[in-house]
Amino acid sequence: MSASGVLSFTQQGWEQVLAKVKRAVVYLDATCVECLHWGCGSTRLLEAVGSPECHLREFEPDAVGGGAKQPKAVFVLSRLLKGRTVEILRDIICRSHFQYCVVVTAVSHAVHLTANHVPAAAAAEMEGQQPVFEQLEEKLCEWMGNINYTAEVFYAPLLLAPVAPHLALTPAFASLFPLLPQDVHLLNSARPDKRKLGSLGDVDATALTPELLLQIRCLVSGLSSLCEHLGVREECFAVGSLSRVIAADLANYAPAKNRRKTAAGRASVIFVDRTLDLTGAVGHHGDNLVEKIISALPQLPGHTNDVMVNMIELTSLQTEEENYNVVAPGCLAQSNDTTAKALWEALLNTKHKEAVMEVRRHLVEAASRENLPIKMSMGRVTPGQLMSYIQLFKNNLKALMNHCGLLQLGLATAQTLKHPQTAKWDNFLAFERLLLQSIGESAMSVVLNQLLPMIKPVTQRTNEDYSPEELLILLIYIYSVTEELTADKDLGEAEEKVKKALARVFCEESELSPLLQKITDCDSSINLTFHKSKIATDELFTSLRDIAGARSLMKQFKSVYVPGNHTHQASYKPLLKQVVEEIFQPERPDSADIEHVSSGLTDLLKTGFSMFMKVSRPHPSDHPLLILFVVGGVTVSEAKMVKDLVASLKPGTQVIVLSTRLLKPLNIPELLFATDRLHPDLGF
Repeated sequence: MSASGVLSFTQQGWEQVLAKVKRAVVYLDATCVECLHWGCGSTRLLEAVGSPECHLREFEPDAVGGGAKQPKAVFVLSRLLKGRTVEILRDIICRSHFQYCVVVTAVSHAVHLTANHVPAAAAAEMEGQQPVFEQLEEKLCEWMGNINYTAEVFYAPLLLAPVAPHLALTPAFASLFPLLPQDVHLLNSARPDKRKLGSLGDVDATALTPELLLQIRCLVSGLSSLCEHLGVREECFAVGSLSRVIAADLANYAPAKNRRKTAAGRASVIFVDRTLDLTGAVGHHGDNLVEKIISALPQLPGHTNDVMVNMIELTSLQTEEENYNVVAPGCLAQSNDTTAKALWEALLNTKHKEAVMEVRRHLVEAASRENLPIKMSMGRVTPGQLMSYIQLFKNNLKALMNHCGLLQLGLATAQTLKHPQTAKWDNFLAFERLLLQSIGESAMSVVLNQLLPMIKPVTQRTNEDYSPEELLILLIYIYSVTEELTADKDLGEAEEKVKKALARVFCEESELSPLLQKITDCDSSINLTFHKSKIATDELFTSLRDIAGARSLMKQFKSVYVPGNHTHQASYKPLLKQVVEEIFQPERPDSADIEHVSSGLTDLLKTGFSMFMKVSRPHPSDHPLLILFVVGGVTVSEAKMVKDLVASLKPGTQVIVLSTRLLKPLNIPELLFATDRLHPDLGF
């Protein structure tokens, strides 16, 4: 039941895939690639294929088919085998010469039955049978052109990307994000004949769109497989409205009932809505090097949780921008390099200053082992100093190969330390601290007026000034850290000034970023009028008001703001910290906001009897394993805080932090203003 179970769960899923890929053409979708990337690495897959040629291809409509000398194909897919996904499968197979096709899906057969509208009672009678997979096997043979050819379709739980022993992500659900009050209006408009939802507190499974419900069921199925691997029966708890729906679906997931009866261990699974605390997601108070790396360096294409590390410094190419795409990028995930993995885990678990010193120490030790002519230097670690160590490996192929993972992390550190975004990190932090003091001493209108002079058009901005995207991050910080706002004349006027200033800035941008295109619903600054831009900022502030009221339904966790006094400055207290502290209170009180979700009649009776008999209700601190799932993303600092806090409050309790994605500040406006929150694309 240890946190290492997350890694073994992931690797066990991939072992099922690796057993099938020998001498095959392997097609993977981007999500499965990301899980493989963190779980066991593409090297393991290439070794299992065992062919001198590289036969790994992306699963997409234009994917190259298999040639005459390529009779075997393996498709590794994160999505339901339905609709568009099946059409792409058919098209690839029909233009190939395959005689043996294996399709591995990360979605269980039980969820395929749900997606095909098979009633629960009928699905229960099919236990042990897999008609959906069997029908697809027949289709595969048909598309290959001979019913005597071989086809296999099976489920493997390829859910997690294990970033560390205590932290794992679910790339297939990177877009899953809790609902906002404005979503209630959209849900109501889609159900004209049903009772109107008054608030997010009224949202249950029956109110959600079919696509969102099916996305939740896919996640729940994967989590149930994880609990099965860990050998635990889980008690489900929730903090927030979407978390409550997910927890209820897991608690009542029919295929899990039999495995729960025989499970030897117990675990508490707590789901928490990210929207209850966006301050921690957009703030810069996490003193962590990895957070700065993922904020500064460009995203690795096709991935949501890793970055591109420029490797050109280790080549003889000129370090000019046109050469950057000549050399394959490095990355942070080093699943097959023991030394690099140890350094990566150290970076996740230490503060910025200790982390850069640890990078230097690892580079010095590696250079010494390779007998490279290293010049020792003490004191402050600089990017130039790290680069001088890294370049010692440049013309030594053996040393490069021995320490490739370490050099990627070293380059990521050096490139981040000298990146302009890192210098700005401290500016953000200073302004956020100033905001915390202002919020306690002044009205919201005063705080917004402080922000006004910082909203500058592109022609007046220097490198130290904030871009439109960075201003959005600051606004989300302001509205998330405050409690629910009371509308008044001063606030209305201050908001209107900020809206107009932002609308002008949007219009004057020479080029609209993807985020601004999404917000303004305009693909070019040439077509963006002030009127259209002002409509966008009005909608933006509707979302900001929703963020400010996100905790209005909470009873205990109403605030993340701690006012200052004569001895302490005002500060931010993370919601996750409050939740963990509440769980491990020695008195074990029943929490008003950590809601236990029952898994059937027995639990309901137990809860009912506890009102007038001495029957103990389930409590999240009851069990030796705590799984905390943050719906909507988590930061590196938050995951570390939870791990350390549990260790200090209840030593011996194992904790696993799961989340939909690793967050950097810019992710939050992207997720907030996504148009497909209620209607996720499930690939069909």
